[in-house]
Amino acid sequence: MREVRIWSEEFGAVTDAPILLIMGSMSQGVLWPDEFVGRLVAAGRRVVRYDHRDTGRSDTVDFAAEPYTWDDIKNDVYRVLDAHGLRSAHLVCHSAGGLLGQFVAVERPERVRSLTVIGSSPLGGEEGRVLMRALMGQPQPEGSLPGPAPEFVAFYRALMAAPPPQDRRARIDGMIAEQRLLHGTGLPFDEDAARRLQERIHDRARDLAAAANHRLAAAAGPGFEPVGVLHRVKAPTLVVEGSHEPVKPGHGAIIAERIPGARLMIVAGMGHTLPPETHEELAAAVHAHTAG
Repeated sequence: MREVRIWSEEFGAVTDAPILLIMGSMSQGVLWPDEFVGRLVAAGRRVVRYDHRDTGRSDTVDFAAEPYTWDDIKNDVYRVLDAHGLRSAHLVCHSAGGLLGQFVAVERPERVRSLTVIGSSPLGGEEGRVLMRALMGQPQPEGSLPGPAPEFVAFYRALMAAPPPQDRRARIDGMIAEQRLLHGTGLPFDEDAARRLQERIHDRARDLAAAANHRLAAAAGPGFEPVGVLHRVKAPTLVVEGSHEPVKPGHGAIIAERIPGARLMIVAGMGHTLPPETHEELAAAVHAHTAG
């Protein structure tokens, strides 16, 4: 199998403490807002963000010819660290990126100076199966993670039943609608800003549809997540969840319970995105957490 090239960019002085930003499934690195990144850099951090394989400017893969699993997506974290000459870094992760960060912290603790997970689920909790059961209308077995909000289920059921958008404007309109849902109801939604962001996401993608390979990767390696290992995380851990989280409500508290010494932070009004109203609070928290 050929080596997949991963796009990344770096900000700040090479002598500053390094932070690697890991975005969620099917998501480009530029979903880490420029203003948030800028705040971290101004506070004295060296920040790296990257596009997962099959997103943005990273290579896309013919999945039928060269299948991969989420273990490969996780190993891309090490490749990005190595490419930037980082033996270790502070990992700041969002959504499924938080699963990757937790896994790396268990598997290679010497590479993780600290761990911050935002809007994520506990490693080993099979959150993907919880979402799929919710979308299929199936009952959740006892002990499952909390399911997504009803509006999340309704949105994606309608999306699965709808024909695919046929042109750029329709695709971007659909991306904005999804962003509005993930944004939640706790803060005003800036549709003009959302359109600028989604136009950027759309236009910098080598192949927008290739991101769906992340779902195929999950199906190809359903046993990706090790179970019962979070007690092995040694890195100081900050867990962040929005008060209006529509996708993984209450999952942050479970992560914080399972990782020794982890601290839980609830951000008022935040859903499953990183809107401008949260940047100052989030950046200050990450700055303080990565100061050790």
